[in-house]
Amino acid sequence: MNPPTIALVMIVKNGAATLARCLSSVQGHIDELIVLDTGSTDDTVAVARRFGARVHHFDWVDDFSAARNAALDHSAADWNLILDADNWLESGHEQLRRLGSAPFLGQVAILNRFVQGGEVRQATEWTTRVLPKGVRYVGRIHEQAANPGNLPRKRLDIRVGHDGYMPEGLEAKKGRNEALLRVALAEVPEDPYLLYQLGKELALYDRHEEAADHFSRAVSLCARDQSFRYDLIMRALYCLKRAGRLEQAILLAEEEFPYWQDSPDYFFCVADVFLDWAIRHPAEAESQFLPIVESSWLKCLEIGERPDLSESVAGRGSYLAAQNLAVLYENTGRAALAAEYRKKAGEMREG
Repeated sequence: MNPPTIALVMIVKNGAATLARCLSSVQGHIDELIVLDTGSTDDTVAVARRFGARVHHFDWVDDFSAARNAALDHSAADWNLILDADNWLESGHEQLRRLGSAPFLGQVAILNRFVQGGEVRQATEWTTRVLPKGVRYVGRIHEQAANPGNLPRKRLDIRVGHDGYMPEGLEAKKGRNEALLRVALAEVPEDPYLLYQLGKELALYDRHEEAADHFSRAVSLCARDQSFRYDLIMRALYCLKRAGRLEQAILLAEEEFPYWQDSPDYFFCVADVFLDWAIRHPAEAESQFLPIVESSWLKCLEIGERPDLSESVAGRGSYLAAQNLAVLYENTGRAALAAEYRKKAGEMREG
């Protein structure tokens, strides 16, 4: 029996600046490169052909699933790896040859790089990007693999880089996703996943007040077992804080407290919220609120890093929490502790 085949299947538009990085990252590890161009005016098509890709063309119809499915229609492979031009395969190449013949939906770790607080940070997002033959997408935007046959989902030891949330990438697609999300929401206005995605999109462009509104609506409609609820809660806490809606953030944190005891992201967000609350109420800060801040960041360190939690931000269970504790101790006159945690932060970051 011949081993199963695998194709890289992409949709692209004006991705010449990053496409070569993506294609070179999989060279020698897949059987075929399939690129569906949706209207590039740069050298995207030439770059794809230089790597031996089969290039097809598609008229963009404001529907990502339609484009993804059109690209998949050109693949006869047993398995399809789905990447975008701003992705690249960092590790796990050998897994692509060990997928087997039994169908499943393969989840990979997308390492999202972004800028926050003037620093480049990284969050690990687990998402379905390895599809068996015949699986197609649904959803106008932030499309998801349809699973009418109830195939099992399996996490693979595959890491994919993504820098589309860095400033240059955000500027290039500003407004596009928001417009499509608003069209989709007009069709199903009470869809918590679409509300969550629109909140994410608005937050990316520092529209935290609007983002908080959409996150809050999504929280009220989202079932506890929804796969995106974890990230929704963390983003809601962050945006409510950034919007100055601290009372609402504290109430949400209290409601969610029983569910995220093993999450450094939850306690990191709680600390941030109560730090702002302490600044707003200085008379009670030292006796009531700063102890909550301290204990929350200490809890982050106790839990440690949790890259298995989708969208968990690297550092919240290690150096970011230690760094913040050092600043807290320094500003509250505890110099020895400040020095200790500054040292810990440095060691954790280097490690």
